[in-house]
Order: sequence, then C-alpha cells, then structure tokens
Amino acid sequence: MNPETRSCQNCKQDFIIEAEDFSFYEKIQVPPPTWCPECRQQRRYAWRNDRNLYRRECRLCQKSTVSMYSPNKPFKVYCPNCWWGDGWDATEYGRDYDPSRPFFEQLKGLQRDVPRISLLGKNSVNSEYTTHSSDNKNCFMCSSAMHCEDSLYSDFIFYCANIADCTAVYKKAERCYECVDVQNCYRCQYSVLINDCTECYYCYDCRGCSDCFLSTNLRNKKYCFLNRQYDKESYKAKLQEWDLASHADREKLYVQYKEMLSGDALRRYATIEQSVDSTGDYIFNSKNTLICFDADRGEDIKYCMNAIDSKGGMDVYRGAEKIELAYESHALIRDYEVFFCNLSYDNSHLQYCDHCFNSQNLFGCIGMKKGEYSILNKRYSPEDYKDLKKNIIRDMRASGEYGEFFPISLSPFGYNESHAQLYTEPLTKDQVSSHGWNWEDSGLGTFGKETTKPEDIPDKIEDVNDSILQAVLKCVSCSRNYNVVRPELDFYRRETLPIPRFCPTCRDRRRIALRTSRKLWSRQCMCDYAVHTNTAKHAHHPEGRCPNEFQTSYAPERPEVVYCEQCYNAEIV
Repeated sequence: MNPETRSCQNCKQDFIIEAEDFSFYEKIQVPPPTWCPECRQQRRYAWRNDRNLYRRECRLCQKSTVSMYSPNKPFKVYCPNCWWGDGWDATEYGRDYDPSRPFFEQLKGLQRDVPRISLLGKNSVNSEYTTHSSDNKNCFMCSSAMHCEDSLYSDFIFYCANIADCTAVYKKAERCYECVDVQNCYRCQYSVLINDCTECYYCYDCRGCSDCFLSTNLRNKKYCFLNRQYDKESYKAKLQEWDLASHADREKLYVQYKEMLSGDALRRYATIEQSVDSTGDYIFNSKNTLICFDADRGEDIKYCMNAIDSKGGMDVYRGAEKIELAYESHALIRDYEVFFCNLSYDNSHLQYCDHCFNSQNLFGCIGMKKGEYSILNKRYSPEDYKDLKKNIIRDMRASGEYGEFFPISLSPFGYNESHAQLYTEPLTKDQVSSHGWNWEDSGLGTFGKETTKPEDIPDKIEDVNDSILQAVLKCVSCSRNYNVVRPELDFYRRETLPIPRFCPTCRDRRRIALRTSRKLWSRQCMCDYAVHTNTAKHAHHPEGRCPNEFQTSYAPERPEVVYCEQCYNAEIV
C-alpha cells in the first residue's frame, strides 16, 4: 500500500501514514488513526499525572492516603493496601454491553464505579509516594522508577541508589543530584548527557571522566576545569574558588552552566547509540526504532516515548520491561498484544482496559486483577467472549470509536494536571473547556502558607538545623509552598548541598527544559569552520559548510551549534 496524506481530525493539519504503518495496522486488525502523531501523543499525555499529588480518604478503610486523584474527582479511590487486597472484587461492577449506546459512554459509567488505586507502586517497599513505578525501596516522590533505592524527586530512573532530582537515568546512577540523561555515574551533580563519570559537576556530554567541572564534550579526562587540563592539586585549588555548600555560589554556577550549554557545548544532531535504522533522540541499543524518544532496547517500534525493552509496537507512552506488540497505550510493563490500554502491567491480549494487572483476554475492563475473558468487568466463557468482542468491535468501527485511544474527556485528570500541559503547548482553561475536556479547579498546590521566607533559609547547608523539617517554604519561581523531608535533608547534608529555593515541580521543569523537544525538524549541519572552532579539517567537507542533512529534535530557532554525526565524531570522538 502506498503512503497517504490525511487530515488530522483534531488539529486539522495534514499528516502522512506510511506504507509500513498501514502494514502494521493490517497486522493487528485496526483501522488507521484519524489523529496525527503529535495529537495522538497529546491524547496519551492527558492520561498521566505523576506530579500533582493530594491527600484524600480511602473509600474502603477510611484512612488518609496519598493520591494522584484530587479529592473532588467523582470516582472511588482506594489506598494501595486496600486496592491490592482481597476486600473487593472488580467483577462485582461487571455489566452487560448495550449495543444501543456508544462504547465509551458505557466505559465512562464503569470508570465512575470501579475503585482506582491512589498511587501505583508495585512490588515496592517504603515507597508510598512513588507512582507508575515498581520494585523500589525507600523512594519518595519518584515516577517511572524501577529497581531503585533511597531516591527522591526523580523521573524515569532505573537501577539507581541515593539520587535526588534526576531525570532520565537509564541505569545505575548513585549519589547523583540534578542530573539529566546519565548512565553509570557516581556522585555527579548538575550534569547532562554524561556516561561512566565520577564526581563531575556542571558538565555536558562527557564520558569516562572523573573530577571535571564546568566542562563539555570530554572523553576519558580527569581534572578538567572549564575544559582546561590541570594536575590534581591545581584542580582542587580551582574548586576552592567556589563554595559548593553555598546557595549563592550555586546560583552563580547555574547561570554560568546555562551559558555554557547554549554557547560552548557542541551538540550532536541526536543521541542515537548502538542502534541501526533509527530516528528520534535518546535512543540506545535499538533497531528500526523510528520517531522515538527515550528508547532503550527497542526493535521495530514507532512513535514511542520512554520505551524500554519494547518490540513490534507503535504509539506507546511509557512502556518498559518486555513490551511486545502494543499499540496506542500508556504506562505498560511486561505486556503482550495490548491495544488502547492505560496503566496496566503483566497482561496479554487486552483492549480498551484501564488499571488491569496480571490478566489476559479482557476488553473494556477497569481494575481487574488476574482476570480473563471479561468485557466491561463481566466474565464470559471463551467462546462467548470471542463472539461478543467481535460484535463490539463491529459497533465501534461503525461509530468511529474503534482504533482510537481513550478520549481526553474520559481522562481521570484535569488537563492542567497532566503531562499534556507539561510537554505540549500549554492551554488555557477556556481552550480546554472548548474541547469538552476536564480542568482541575481545586488548585495545584498550596500558596501563601509559608512560615519561612526564601531569604531566611541559611545560605549554607551546615547552618541548617532540623527545624527546617517543620518549616513551610515558598518557591522563588511559582510561589507554591513546599517542604523538606528527613531523607531529603540527610541527602543534602551528605552531599554538601544547600536547601533548594525552587519547589520540586519547578526543579522538574528546569530539568525538562535542559532536554530537547519531542519533535523532529529537517536541518542541515551547522559546521562551516566559523560557527564553532574546529580542531581539524573534516574529510567530507574540507571547506565551507557541511552538506549533510538530518532529522533532529533541535528546533531551528534554538541557539545551540548542531553538528551531523560525521562532523561531531571528527571533533569529539
């Protein structure tokens, strides 16, 4: 089948469905999408809230619990102990399919009745405040964390210990702070895109380095300060120019660091490593991974983001640990042949399911554990299940519902609570309402309750006593109130870090801003021997501008100097 250009039914912009996309849709027997890739991703974003947490009462045990659902949400919320326990059964809410009503309307009714888990942290110990995570111990305010210990305020982290305020740590970081896109690092701070590094501070794109400071594009270096080589004693003396325990000095350092990132640092068009036939950014150990971002061990996948060990799927946001043949879904772990599903782990052969675990052969179910052959939470014989499922799909195709992810209007979150507001162009309440989507009016956080002003926090961590644990602080950026918890204070003291003046949400947003966008542009390599001081002539263009073109997540208006793979390797590798 040939590629086709179609008009997105959401944004009205044209988009292309490639021949290989049609082959995939035919393979899994679903109609082609009616929304463009960007709008499909926006729709999945709207189903994820892992930043805004609330206190509300468990409807079963009546105890206070931490929840990603605000108290004004209409459905029941159970604490993790009650939700995973034997005190209730999701099949009690089962109902017959009504062919005279739209399927999503029936699913909405089921959604309002079936209890939802307040926060999802599966197979974890002392990690009450983590969500979309599993196999963790002593973690606090982390999301998409797996196999981590003693970690705080971090997102998309794997096999980490004693880290705080980190984003996209693919494996094995320890004692790191404010790091983004790192692997196998120990005691690094304020660094981006570093691998196999030890005690590197304020660095970018460094590998195999130790004891480096305010440096970029280094390989196997030691004792470098501002990219200049020093001996050990001279390097230690240079470090003494900055008081790393001082908040004032740290703020000055951060300004210099940002200037270095936008100026001196040479950028490769994309971080795609040990991968073949792949496009996007932050792709590792992958094959035929197209228009994907944050992917490791991907194979034959497309339009996926935050995909770890995924194979043969399309349009999945946040899937990890052996995902195969998944389509138009969000938050999957260890799933096979799962289509149009949300927040479901350890399943096979599911469609249009939400919060289902360790199940198989479900359609339109919510909150099922170890379920099978069920539709709208009602159990059927295998034969009856197959027949009814076929009829429902026929009806959904006729109504235009089948083949699309859950509507944003069904999301259990307000649009402004979700990743859609974080990763796409923010919308106003009026814009959201005009689409018929939900908006959270109760307020995201508390304001004006501070007991300690930012200027009254001691400059150095050594002058901070335990009374800070009872203080209510005020963010210098958004004015939201926040506090410091005991494990956090212990971390700052151990790593000689000042108390942050930004709330966790704003710290998170600062890290996200250090990453590239999740969109690709066609650009030409900027190497012309003038925009950046090269170290050598490049064989494929000994003079003038490099002719190489590529797809990159660096937008044309961004200030960074972006090189193709050949020019980058000639300068850095």
